[in-house]
Amino acid sequence: MRGLSYLLGLVALACSGQALALNLEVRDDAGRPLAGAVLFLESAQARRQVRPVAQAEMGQAGKQFAPQVLVVPVGTAVSFPNRDTVRHHVYSFSATKKFELKLYIGTPANPVVFDRSGIAVLGCNIHDQMVGWIVVVETPYYAMSDAQGRAVIDAPPGSYRLRSWHPGLPVGAAAQDQALELAGPAQNVSVRLSGVQP
Repeated sequence: MRGLSYLLGLVALACSGQALALNLEVRDDAGRPLAGAVLFLESAQARRQVRPVAQAEMGQAGKQFAPQVLVVPVGTAVSFPNRDTVRHHVYSFSATKKFELKLYIGTPANPVVFDRSGIAVLGCNIHDQMVGWIVVVETPYYAMSDAQGRAVIDAPPGSYRLRSWHPGLPVGAAAQDQALELAGPAQNVSVRLSGVQP
């Protein structure tokens, strides 16, 4: 009977649309807090809820991408404003999105639509030190870890795949993947991301 009560409680939470807090703590191989990790929850239900966000941008300032990592839901149009006084030539040859914005200052008239999930690595043909990433997710439930390696994702109860990724992973590395059952009013989960380079 206890199992049935637990299941009925989950169903009631899901039907009410009540979001639960997933408290995440991300650490590296040495157990140190890891800032800048991208965390997201995937499921069939999450894919049905995903919507593009408005006014996403990956700027350039000080000959760097700003932010260095941007997370957007699939279908989002991203603008690339150049706030430097020099021209940039932004490109990506990643399978997630191939594009080129040839030498420009200011903001190109047409944003780039990221219509496929995955990780797009960005560069500039003029400034080799410029590297950025756009992580395109098929879920509305995502976050990035802070300086203490902590992040919170609010999502409805259910079964998910928790995906974790960091720009310090080797080029082309897939996001780490683990099963997760979100079932309590607040749930704490530790993530250990292996292979992250400083």
